[in-house]
Amino acid sequence: MKYLALDYGEKRVGVAVSDADGRIAFPRASIVNSADLVARVCALAADEHAEGFIVGDTLSHGGARNPVSDASDAFVSLLKSRTELPVERAHEAWSSVEASRYAPKDKQHEDAAAAAVILQRYLDIKNGSVE
Repeated sequence: MKYLALDYGEKRVGVAVSDADGRIAFPRASIVNSADLVARVCALAADEHAEGFIVGDTLSHGGARNPVSDASDAFVSLLKSRTELPVERAHEAWSSVEASRYAPKDKQHEDAAAAAVILQRYLDIKNGSVE
């Protein structure tokens, strides 16, 4: 199953996709978060032939909410209402830090790379690569 993953942020949203078998995640794009975000990510999913969405849950490692949690939850609700594809949440704590390890020195935060980290974690757990 091919997935489209989103690292939701108030300014930008990182996008990643998996391979057709749902084994490997690839960074795809960073898009501006604007009023037509849901329409754009649905169009991306169609272009990529994705069969489901994975959205980072924005909670801290300890499960605490943060300033973007309410907006992220509202986005997920809207996305679910506008697509027939399944929408799942996945743990995203420390994904930006992990992604920054692989970023070029002039790019300390790469939203698409963070989305790929979130998606790869999800795929590893789903496929039994991580216990």
